[in-house]
Amino acid sequence: MTRPPLCLTVAGSDSGGGAGIQADLKTMQALGVHGMSVITAVTAQNSLGVRGAWELPAEAVTAQYRAVVDDIGVQAVKTGMLASAELVETVAALIAATDAPAVVDPVGVSKHGDALLAASALDAVRTRLLPAATVATPNLDEVTQLTGVVVETEDDLRRAADAILAYGPRWALVKGGHLAAGDEAVDLLTDGTQELWLRAPRHDNRHTHGTGCTLASAVAAGLARGLDVPGAVTAAKEYVTGAIAAGFALGGGIGPVDHAWRWRG
Repeated sequence: MTRPPLCLTVAGSDSGGGAGIQADLKTMQALGVHGMSVITAVTAQNSLGVRGAWELPAEAVTAQYRAVVDDIGVQAVKTGMLASAELVETVAALIAATDAPAVVDPVGVSKHGDALLAASALDAVRTRLLPAATVATPNLDEVTQLTGVVVETEDDLRRAADAILAYGPRWALVKGGHLAAGDEAVDLLTDGTQELWLRAPRHDNRHTHGTGCTLASAVAAGLARGLDVPGAVTAAKEYVTGAIAAGFALGGGIGPVDHAWRWRG
């Protein structure tokens, strides 16, 4: 039997199943990639928010990573919630030493506004994690948190991308979904030379939990399948747009995007 491409997510667990490790693995499965996981933190969360979070020791994260990479191997790695400076530095060192593209989603806060990264870890993200990234995928809040650049219009996306690229990733994918105006969700992918503007209809659906995790995982899945960065990002944008359109209510708050939307027809 033909083995599917191999993709590893290094992220936190979402007990509600909409974001984090759970969203990453669902995305990889939907896109024909074998997903594997390194859990960095356990969260107690649901559609209403995060009730608690407990990070794992750095040695547990390292042991999970080495167990997978040394035996099975990987063709792409995606990082999400890393919680602390120690875990950021640990994971940055691991991915820098791995011969596979890395998609870094610099998760700072949850959809509900709950902090998922210690303020003391921001410098480690800037100086250790972003330089190890093939693609960094910040949203607008994360751009401001990391660079101080405030994005209010499409024209600001280029400034934001340049500020992220200054920290060393090969490509920056700045997600403009939080821009207030317009009928389109606009993202900018650039390596400082090439630019790719990605546009999709903005869907009137509040159930968007897990959007960022899903997009980053879809990019990693594309890279694992052998696509180049623009091709992987374009395919990921199409996938996540469909997942947002099909997002469904769950519990009493914000429901998740639908990772299986292509199967429901």
